[in-house]
Amino acid sequence: MTSRWMETLRRDPLAALLAWDDPALGYFVRRDLLGEDAPPVETLWNLRGARTLVGKQQPDGSWPYPGKSYDPASNTNYDLLETYRTLGVLVEMYGFQREHLSLQKAAEYIFSLQTDEGDVRGIIGNQYMPYYFGAILSLLIKADYAADPRVEKGLAWLLSVRQDDGGWLIPAQLVPPSQKTKELWHGKALPTDPSKPSSHIATDMVLRAFAAHPDYRAHPAVLAAARWLKGRIFLADKYNDRRGAGYWLKFQYPFWWHSLVASLDSLSWLGFDGRDGDAARGLAWLAGNQADDGLWETGYGSGARSDENRAWVGLSICRVLRCLADNLRA
Repeated sequence: MTSRWMETLRRDPLAALLAWDDPALGYFVRRDLLGEDAPPVETLWNLRGARTLVGKQQPDGSWPYPGKSYDPASNTNYDLLETYRTLGVLVEMYGFQREHLSLQKAAEYIFSLQTDEGDVRGIIGNQYMPYYFGAILSLLIKADYAADPRVEKGLAWLLSVRQDDGGWLIPAQLVPPSQKTKELWHGKALPTDPSKPSSHIATDMVLRAFAAHPDYRAHPAVLAAARWLKGRIFLADKYNDRRGAGYWLKFQYPFWWHSLVASLDSLSWLGFDGRDGDAARGLAWLAGNQADDGLWETGYGSGARSDENRAWVGLSICRVLRCLADNLRA
């Protein structure tokens, strides 16, 4: 099973991944990369790391942000931000599904914040946050909420706020820094200007939701957004948020901001393969930048957490390579 997707690599990354002392990582390496029969993913739900996170969940379904829950100046709901972060870990690293009570409570907390328009707000005050919302929806979809009408309503809203060039931006990105005041964060949500260029962060994070949903992967608007995004790989953004081209090469897992790996992951689920010129440029970078152990540097330094991130990023890169190779055979 491994030969096809590993053909482009100079070194075998599997030994380093299997050597990492993390039963959850090992489970996904053996299941997704080696094709071994695996026990139900529910076996990961009882691992200590998962149980610790579940134990910190608040009665309303959210997770408390360290130090504060709300900032009146920026109108930031920090518990929503922490819930997004924790949900990413539980879904992506421990395979949580909606059958788990903790996941159900988290979903209901998020949906309790959904507006009549269909979006969720709070991480950047009362302003629209399509990037965080798209990333949150992607996690809920992966946790078996794809058919939930509240997810459908959210996806419809995301499609309604696209830019003319195919992607998305965050309307607050159009506001000069000097005008990002308390009044802005508490004020009426600013509409987008469809004529403006899309944003790397927004398009990458929103596209994850549609890439995760099997019913939207062939949607013309989604594929148009994917074509826009892949054409921007390795380029600097038009906006100040993580503007430099170097941010394409800063890797995190679970995915947070835009990156080469996160974007290629979405492209692979949307049916692109290594014959696509933009995807091929990304694959060439990955093939040419393996470390001696077969993994990749993440751009986030060293230390226990950075090393753990490096291992999970390695898994995510291998999954991308496998999916792109599978698309070639499709």
